[in-house]
Amino acid sequence: MIDKQLVIKNLNNVLNETYFTNLGKLYRGKVRDNYIQKDLGRRIIISTDRISAFDKVLTTIPFKGQLLSTMTNFWFEKTKSIVPNHLIEIPDPNVSIVHECTPIPIEMIIRGYITGSAWRAYIKGENFSGIKFPKNLKKNQKLEQPIITPTTKAEQGTHDEPISKSEILEKNIISKEDYDLIEEYTFKLYEFGNKYCAKNNLILVDTKFEFGMKKDGEIVLIDEIFTPDSSRFWILNTYWERFLKDEEPDILDKEFLRGWLINKGFMGDGNIPKISDEVRIEIIQRYSESFKMIMGFEFVPDESNIIERINKNIRKYFII
Repeated sequence: MIDKQLVIKNLNNVLNETYFTNLGKLYRGKVRDNYIQKDLGRRIIISTDRISAFDKVLTTIPFKGQLLSTMTNFWFEKTKSIVPNHLIEIPDPNVSIVHECTPIPIEMIIRGYITGSAWRAYIKGENFSGIKFPKNLKKNQKLEQPIITPTTKAEQGTHDEPISKSEILEKNIISKEDYDLIEEYTFKLYEFGNKYCAKNNLILVDTKFEFGMKKDGEIVLIDEIFTPDSSRFWILNTYWERFLKDEEPDILDKEFLRGWLINKGFMGDGNIPKISDEVRIEIIQRYSESFKMIMGFEFVPDESNIIERINKNIRKYFII
């Protein structure tokens, strides 16, 4: 786990936003700044230290950007034989050069357990992405088979909404052929990730994938993969004991933050509660523990000035 004093020392050494004027057209997502170089068929993605929950940007977390970028690139390398991805090159811990793609406007969320938003809908008896769950499920219970619960890919400032496969096809959001392909990719990726995590005493509870289409029509994996921002991880060897006692599992992802926000009465509407430094420290420590369990080695952050380092590394790669 990352040293608490190191985090305290760097509470203000965070990357909130970037303002490069010569990298391309800027699109600012919830947690990444994207510079689009359409004429070159690529974009430069800079992972900031912003953190979001319930579709709202909340605060910054020291080292978060470089940690998640490192994890995503690790997984891209591990899974590229299963599903092609958009990665071209990595000039900096916070920066990825990728193929420019047209995003497919749905997120493929796959769940092996009923928890989170699916559980909240289940106990209310609400429809959830067209899925009919079995009766008498318990919170955090393992499902017989993983299920896919797609959501719309929301514009900035709006919420992702559950959507069923039939609605996706009826609205012609994507063709059946393309949907079948990303569905196949989603199941294959989840199976691989789940087996890999199990070897490291983790359960990959659920995760989301995003896909895009390259100029030549190839569908590839984009965004991030198997990080604590996009996935839910539980500790494997304590799961059953805690489940049988109706206790919450040991978690390593940002569900800790979601729970903290819910306890403060926030689920996306109204004023965002002030995120204390103690909570910020707790988040990066949990993320770094997840990093170690998945990667097999400690996360060692680069403490240098982030903007200066990115500028130097980008110039070194002759991007500008």
